[in-house]
Amino acid sequence: MTIELNLRYHTTWGEQIKLRTGKKLYDMTYQPGGVWQAVLTGRDLRPGAEYSYLVVRKDKVVRREWRGRRFLAPEGAGAVTVRDRWTDRPADSAFWSSAFSDVVFRRSEGRSFRTDTQKTLPGGGNVTFVIPAAQIRPGLGAAIVTDADWAKPILLDDSRFPWWSVTLDVRNPFEFKFVLVENGRIVRWEEGPNHLFAEVPAKGTHLVVNDLVPAFQSLPWRGAGTAVPVFSLRTEESFGVGEFHDLEKLVDWAVATGQNILQLLPINDTTMTGTWRDSYPYNAVSSFALHPQFIHLPAAGIRRTPAYKALQEELNSLPQVDYERVNSEKLRLLRKAYAKTTDLESAEYKEFVDKNADWLLPYAAYCILRDLNGTADFSQWGANAVYTKRKADAVRSAHAAEAGFWCWVQFLLDKQLKEAVAYAHRRGVALKGDLPIGVSRTSADAWASPQLFNMDSQAGAPPDAFAADGQNWGFPTYNWDAMAAEGYAWWKARLRKMNEYFDAYRIDHILGFFRIWEIPVPYKSGLMGHFSPALPYSGEELMQHGFELPCPKGEFEEDVLFVEDPHKKGWWHPRIAAQDTPAYARLAPWQKEAYDALYNDFFYHRHNQFWKARAYEKLPALLRSTGMLSCGEDLGMIPATVPETMADLGILSLEIQRMPKSMDVEFGDPATYPYNCVCATGTHDTSTLRAWWEEDREASQRYYNTLLGCTGEVPATCEPWVAEMIVSQHLASPAMLCILPLQDWLSIDGGLRFGGDPIDERINIPANPRHYWRYRMHCTLESLLSATSFNTRLHGLITASGRGQ
Repeated sequence: MTIELNLRYHTTWGEQIKLRTGKKLYDMTYQPGGVWQAVLTGRDLRPGAEYSYLVVRKDKVVRREWRGRRFLAPEGAGAVTVRDRWTDRPADSAFWSSAFSDVVFRRSEGRSFRTDTQKTLPGGGNVTFVIPAAQIRPGLGAAIVTDADWAKPILLDDSRFPWWSVTLDVRNPFEFKFVLVENGRIVRWEEGPNHLFAEVPAKGTHLVVNDLVPAFQSLPWRGAGTAVPVFSLRTEESFGVGEFHDLEKLVDWAVATGQNILQLLPINDTTMTGTWRDSYPYNAVSSFALHPQFIHLPAAGIRRTPAYKALQEELNSLPQVDYERVNSEKLRLLRKAYAKTTDLESAEYKEFVDKNADWLLPYAAYCILRDLNGTADFSQWGANAVYTKRKADAVRSAHAAEAGFWCWVQFLLDKQLKEAVAYAHRRGVALKGDLPIGVSRTSADAWASPQLFNMDSQAGAPPDAFAADGQNWGFPTYNWDAMAAEGYAWWKARLRKMNEYFDAYRIDHILGFFRIWEIPVPYKSGLMGHFSPALPYSGEELMQHGFELPCPKGEFEEDVLFVEDPHKKGWWHPRIAAQDTPAYARLAPWQKEAYDALYNDFFYHRHNQFWKARAYEKLPALLRSTGMLSCGEDLGMIPATVPETMADLGILSLEIQRMPKSMDVEFGDPATYPYNCVCATGTHDTSTLRAWWEEDREASQRYYNTLLGCTGEVPATCEPWVAEMIVSQHLASPAMLCILPLQDWLSIDGGLRFGGDPIDERINIPANPRHYWRYRMHCTLESLLSATSFNTRLHGLITASGRGQ
């Protein structure tokens, strides 16, 4: 087979275009009219192979496409000519994510663009048109009409949605247009003038036209969803904590109310001490392993004996999660089931272990050593404190049954979660996961790959209005240089594992991909931190400004003007909030002026473009590693380069009304939110709508009068009609996704809402580092599903706002 590929692209002097397929690069030659051409054989580019184009200058790639495409040709074709176009990230890139292509806009059962393996085109013609159209709703189809009969649409194949294709037998030039059809009837025409096709292929040549992008006028799609942790779910079948099995009933409720997406908190294993302190879902012992608490025991082989039912009823009757009791009992029962299971001999189990060996086997060894040593702090593990594959293999060999237990538990979790995911997909509901920014310093990740982390540093946040000393999260910071040297393999593997379960994900503290607040391990206070990466001042530069180095220390360790960079000795960062220290007070007026100039430049100007460049080194490669829809948590004080970068990369922002992005307003106005965002009434880190209403009566009064447009005195509590006004306001916003906490959805109904103190519905209090994460919904999902009147009402609110259509 001879393959001629043509790309229209106007290069500048010194640039050339190369074609990449796999690890191979092929030169292209410039043709008259701004076309670059490559002539390959079927051995160079096999049917079904992915390929893309690169712009190269002086042997360096200066531009690459957003996504490549697949080479398709008819079976047995002798010559194929391809007409391509350069692909930048389109304005509707969100709809190219698996959340839409595989779920919300899913075309038919069993078809998934994520798992598409098509290699050939159907025969019966000599010209194939391939068009991108990601926003065509289910129930509609794409078709082509020609001047032979403008009223007779020819349907395009949607098996590779969001790519559509049709093969025609062309003998003469013709005019044509693309249309949308419903039940065979044309309902919408492509905008713009007719296309003219005049390139009738020579005999024996098949032409593939990839360079057309039809535009169909339509209203932007907007959807609604619910945010709730898995552990917070309550069903009649659960065991004192929400389980993956319970997600199916949550999906049923989402469908009943017209919702399209469910947002969950991290679901990874956090078991370190076996106490309630392990309830913190952002402090995982593995970025890959799932938490054993989410197993549905009967599906693991546990019989529903009278003793089991009594224990289940006792734990399920508790108003909140008893983390210690639930987890100890689940592990006890799982060990009994493990003694009888035959799963370890199954091909399915062996395939799971083989596929996940890179993280699963170190994790199993980690669990064994954690329990043998009575601590997750691997620095206390003696000879096993420093990981090697040989040592980990020896641990598993010496404790084979225990290693098998931990692998088996992960096998069950993976199986049960994937069953819930498949159910959600069949019902058109996407699942959104959470990607924590931090990794525990006593995790299996840090033990097995310490070179990827700065174990002598801690991640946190600088001082702000909520924490005068800043925050120290305790996580090690990332060694981005080491990660880059490995092609960000750890991050890509982590995201690909998430992609097995989720269609979208929240990037926790996205600012961390630009820079992180890094605190050297000896210090507890965030005041002694610094930005990383950063552009510190050299000691020579500071001394030229009249400052003595190293800084003379006062009565306490924070009484300094500069902190030395731990990774670059002799280079210094202005200490955050140094103007409040005695060291600053001792400066002469001219020194204060010089210090203030350095300080203001450092914290407000010096790094903006530098941090943007650092984000572009990481984020594009990570985003390309999966097809998930990406959403960033970009709350708080962030540099202007962050929203710019997110918009450029197609990452949805987060809008919370009580945490507006503008410093000029007290509350955000949902009517002014951008389209490419997720809007919510709150998060797991905030109080619920009802509790927030009662926190500050004066603020609630202002909100009541200005944002809701109500007159008179504000109600003392957030009554159902008030809550409904706020919910409706968010539903009416332009935001692509309106994802509200479950508690806030229920707040609009006086009979269904929680009857106790709204404070008890809060999931987390960030100011309390030892908060117990144990919130559980007060009603069962079965009772919620049976609340027909409420569900019909909520469905009406969502559809009336234009969401889900």
